[in-house]
Amino acid sequence: MKIVHVASELFPYMKTGGLADAVGALASALADKGHEVAVFLPGYRAAVDHRDAAGAQRKLRFKVELGNDFLAGDVRVFSPKKNLSIYLICREEFFDRRAPYGNGERDYEDNADRFIFFCKAVVEMLRIGDLGADVVHCHDWQAALVPVLLRDAERRHGVTLALKTVFTIHNIAYQGVFPAQAFARTNLPEELNQMDGLEYYSQINLMKGGILFADRVTTVSPRYTKEIQTAEFGCGLDGVVQTRADDLVGLLNGVDNEIWNPAVDALLPARYSAADLAGKRVCRAELLKRGGFAPEFKGPIFGMVTRLTEQKGVDFVLANREFFLGQDCRLVVLGSGDKRMEEELRELAAAAPQKVFLSTKLDEAMSHLIEAGSDFFVMPSVFEPCGLNQMYSQVYGTIPVVSRVGGLVDTVIDADENPSAGTGLICEPNATSLRDALQRALILFTDAPRHAAVQQRAMAKDYSWKVAAGGYERLYQDSL
Repeated sequence: MKIVHVASELFPYMKTGGLADAVGALASALADKGHEVAVFLPGYRAAVDHRDAAGAQRKLRFKVELGNDFLAGDVRVFSPKKNLSIYLICREEFFDRRAPYGNGERDYEDNADRFIFFCKAVVEMLRIGDLGADVVHCHDWQAALVPVLLRDAERRHGVTLALKTVFTIHNIAYQGVFPAQAFARTNLPEELNQMDGLEYYSQINLMKGGILFADRVTTVSPRYTKEIQTAEFGCGLDGVVQTRADDLVGLLNGVDNEIWNPAVDALLPARYSAADLAGKRVCRAELLKRGGFAPEFKGPIFGMVTRLTEQKGVDFVLANREFFLGQDCRLVVLGSGDKRMEEELRELAAAAPQKVFLSTKLDEAMSHLIEAGSDFFVMPSVFEPCGLNQMYSQVYGTIPVVSRVGGLVDTVIDADENPSAGTGLICEPNATSLRDALQRALILFTDAPRHAAVQQRAMAKDYSWKVAAGGYERLYQDSL
């Protein structure tokens, strides 16, 4: 099949979260399976400057209509591996920036123009580049206009640009909602600016367009597919999602085992496997050193790699500060985001530097070390469409402590609820239930044979993208 992916992030060229990992790994896995795969990505500074793109050639120059304006751009293309091509949509005014969506304090004011332009550029490249796609697969709100723009372009030009379109909701909380006047920049027929189109409470909602106009809609876990059809988790789009229930499917993300694999992980001080955990002990010692903790400490280490946001349950962790101060354990946190949360974690680390460590740096090596060197990984999300770290943790023999939401439930089995199959600990998304789970983690840690059994079951799980990509292959084939 000829498969085109469209996304605002792609590892290793631009990453702010799991979207980049998921799109990068899925595209790579599909290419490995012999499909002809192309990925469209905005031409961010980091992507253009990446070593893979050093030999990128300017393939085409294009011009698209944006409201009353005609804006030009370039497309640079390179191929990092067999069957995989990366297309960078370049226009310096929009994408020559260090961060993709905002400056850290607020979103860029021109995000509507930036991503409407991106979507239009992708469709124009499909037309003039004659890619002949079987499937065009779009990810999250930044690419959500592609399905409707594509069909509109086919109607206007009398051509077929793709046989089928797929839209994946990675996180329905981020929808691309903009003032009503932004609709004019799409140049779409005015009848699409209504309740059964892009209109959303006198604004426009780009994600709504992807949900309504793609041939198939997916989410990143089976449970999340059900959750977003409810008022609690649908973030105002639950009714829209319900209209596509027959075309909706939940497919779990996977783990890129070329990157997240303790047996080959070059970012670790030592490698290891389920059969020989000696290297994990070396990683634990290095994590204690990096955290400034006493090297002889024998108790459990709780790790977190997270965005500091309400969604990730950071406030539940902060509400349990007395647990981390009072119990014989250590807490290592890598993350940045909400300034209040950062400050409260910094105060906690300053109050007990011998027990709590915080780093707010963007540090990929440290994130791998925390996964490898911790005994438990804390992920008490309020909602979690799929989550990757709970899967990374199991692969690395680090027992996840997670909330009973979304993909966390689909990938973790509670060791107390199911002693013969458990791979982690599950709590309700609140501070009290998290405290209970942390206490259960202490009990599990002191029972060495049981702890080892849970660890071995976790490491035996196959979360590879080879498995996950098979689900997308079947979806594409079924759609076609």
